[in-house]
Amino acid sequence: MTLPRISAQDLKGVMAYPPTPAKDNGGDLSARDTVDLDETERMIRSLLHDGADSIATNGTLGEMGTLTLDEWKAFASAVVETVRAFNPDFPLFVGATTLNTRDTIDRMRFLRDIGAVGVLLGRPMWSEMTAKTMIRFYQDVAAAVPELAICVYDNTAAFRGVIPTEVYAALADIPQVVAVKYAGGAAIGFRYHNDLQAVQGKIRLFPIECIWFFAYSLYGDQVPGCWSTTATCGPEPVFYLRDVLLANDFEEGRWIAERILWAHEPFIVSRDFPEFARYNIQLERLRYEAAGYMKPGPSRPPYYMDLLPQDHVSSTLEHVRRWQVLRQEVRDRLAARSAVVQ
Repeated sequence: MTLPRISAQDLKGVMAYPPTPAKDNGGDLSARDTVDLDETERMIRSLLHDGADSIATNGTLGEMGTLTLDEWKAFASAVVETVRAFNPDFPLFVGATTLNTRDTIDRMRFLRDIGAVGVLLGRPMWSEMTAKTMIRFYQDVAAAVPELAICVYDNTAAFRGVIPTEVYAALADIPQVVAVKYAGGAAIGFRYHNDLQAVQGKIRLFPIECIWFFAYSLYGDQVPGCWSTTATCGPEPVFYLRDVLLANDFEEGRWIAERILWAHEPFIVSRDFPEFARYNIQLERLRYEAAGYMKPGPSRPPYYMDLLPQDHVSSTLEHVRRWQVLRQEVRDRLAARSAVVQ
């Protein structure tokens, strides 16, 4: 049996979700070459050297829905090459979600052929999928390209609903499925508990960084990591959360978890997920531009920046301001802890 090079046991810590950087022509309807490959390489190198444990690209904020096929191939190739130079076995999941199984398989084969180790994979969403259809879809793509590890992309807005627990139980029997980007708006409650039991430790169900503390407090090593889009605003707070949680320092974990929640309070995603989903791409690019960790460039059509309501702009910028405050707080805290040790 052909198996991927990475498994669930290889995954822990922070799975960072960066965007697809755009050139200045990103918003031009006639442009067919909008990916800023130089910034792509710089961005990925920064995440790798700063300490990301895994990386996933080309979800929603990664603009899988706005890139042409050639642009996606160019971006994927640049990311894979950059990561391979750092560590050929680094857990990288490149998004390949399409509207149908055959196109998805074609993209997965392309990723396999350029040396990728994993794929971030949502599901076709034109017609809402039943549980049985979801199961068959992931079985089909895993069988077609068994060399790739799969991180299932769970987004209730994009894919029109939750993944039922019975699907998680079936996914656990597919050896290629190693992780799930668990829906960001999902609280740690009955659904997460049931889904975690269903996968029996065979799949990592990574929650968003904002609620990782709660999941880790309850389930410990069953939830050894999180996913984070905010890491690309400057990763220090998320990496600090990782370090203290995996050291079982719950006092410090509570402090940083509460501060991360504080920083997200103004951001619309914390208050109205359906509204956030309508402006996901623009909001993410706005906060990345404001944070300055990387240069996102303009969003691509049809998600123009000038369509973003002003109140969302203001609240997002306040979120970024708080995040920058927290980054400095973490630096100061690390310096103080280091001084005590010395």
